[in-house]
Amino acid sequence: MAASPTPLVELRQVGKRFPGVLANDAIDLALYPGEVHALLGENGAGKSTLLSMLAGLLRPDSGEIWLNGSAVALDSPAAARAHGIGAVPQHSSLIPTLTAAENLLLGEGRGLRRPDRQAAAARFSALCDQFGVAIDPGRLAGSLSLGEQQLTEILRALHGSRVLVLDEPTSMLTPDGAKILLAILRRATADGAAVLFITHKLDEALAVAARVTVLRHGRVAGRFGQGDERELVLEAMFGRAAESMRPGPLPPAPSHKGRGSDVLTMHVPVALSIGAGEIVGIAGIDGNGQTELAEMLAGQRAATGSIMLDGRDIAGLDVAARHRRGLRYVTDDRLGEGTVGAFPIALNLLLKRIGDAPFWRHGIARKAAMTAHADTTIAANDIRAPGAWTRVGNLSGGNVQKLVLARELEGAPRFVIYNKPTHGLDAATQAAIRRRVAAQAEGGVACLLISPDLDELLLLCDRIFVMRDGRLLGPLANDGDTRRAAAALMAG
Repeated sequence: MAASPTPLVELRQVGKRFPGVLANDAIDLALYPGEVHALLGENGAGKSTLLSMLAGLLRPDSGEIWLNGSAVALDSPAAARAHGIGAVPQHSSLIPTLTAAENLLLGEGRGLRRPDRQAAAARFSALCDQFGVAIDPGRLAGSLSLGEQQLTEILRALHGSRVLVLDEPTSMLTPDGAKILLAILRRATADGAAVLFITHKLDEALAVAARVTVLRHGRVAGRFGQGDERELVLEAMFGRAAESMRPGPLPPAPSHKGRGSDVLTMHVPVALSIGAGEIVGIAGIDGNGQTELAEMLAGQRAATGSIMLDGRDIAGLDVAARHRRGLRYVTDDRLGEGTVGAFPIALNLLLKRIGDAPFWRHGIARKAAMTAHADTTIAANDIRAPGAWTRVGNLSGGNVQKLVLARELEGAPRFVIYNKPTHGLDAATQAAIRRRVAAQAEGGVACLLISPDLDELLLLCDRIFVMRDGRLLGPLANDGDTRRAAAALMAG
């Protein structure tokens, strides 16, 4: 569809500042009907802040937002929805105790009227049929896989919207889920919708979008079309030699050692042992029991068998006790579970050490000790934030993940569970995290890496299992035939 001379949405010199951070600076951006426009940039470039302003969650400090040729004030999410803007944040905003269909009713301003659940289920089913999605409208949102939650959020945003704003929409999706998303976008734009597709993935942006705008440090660093050279786009994104920032996995440095004596042995009910210095991977389509297994090992779910860490059964210990023994868990839900967004960095770094000296004395917090610890951790882990007492909710996803890793790897970990540690992150941050995983193994730590990214597992792991229907299949030695074998197991 040809671009209209009047955009559905236009940002004119929009700016937003937080204490110590210029998140967006004089942003100009136009979204036309029938078009996917990609907003590209590394973590912390200001992409999510821009989404929050379009969604009515934040108000610009400067500039204007125009809709259909007129300036508007998007001073609440309800105002954004009333103007036909549907926004999907990177992290789920569904109510887990409501069904998928009931979540469709959120924000409709029904007042005291009883919700018509039957009508909501019918509307949800109609949306699923329209866009080729298979999700039971009666399932609780909390029981859906992360990918299904993401698709549910997108269907909710599409309901009654002419403008769709998606923040890292494929970060939780399997390859099949990503194909479904692309089909949804094709149908939506064919009906005249405008889509702002926010991502850090260059290949993804060039595949779905007619036009690409690159943000860097909160400013527009370049505007590109599909015919432009990717090296120019990379240079605009990172501001340094594009050759070193090519997408895809980078070799870990240093390379890790081979398997040592068993550190972790479990029968819960699946059986697995992991040796010192070994990285064991778990592949599989999301929702086959990977997170449940990780939570059982971490102590968040009851274990039905033995979990031996350094020869001692820890199945009866709680999360904090396992943490003290050296078992660490990097969750796949970095903002909802791994941190408390309303708390500052300093407190989030100590969530599993509440009450411990030297940060508390006789139950009283010692702010100076907390600040010193946070300042040291921020500097050592390249966490980009104004200071120790910055709210974690104001950080980009990449910086939140750096915080979680810093907390879990502090001290002397013996066994670390990494659950999708690089999902939703830019290429530079992914490479840094992969190197850190490899360095932990080099130091003798036993590692369990759960990832839907088979390339990541092949890059890092000594052995790979496939998880399907709650069962571990394998192991597969990481050799030249592993990709085909793993794909066959995943496909059944």
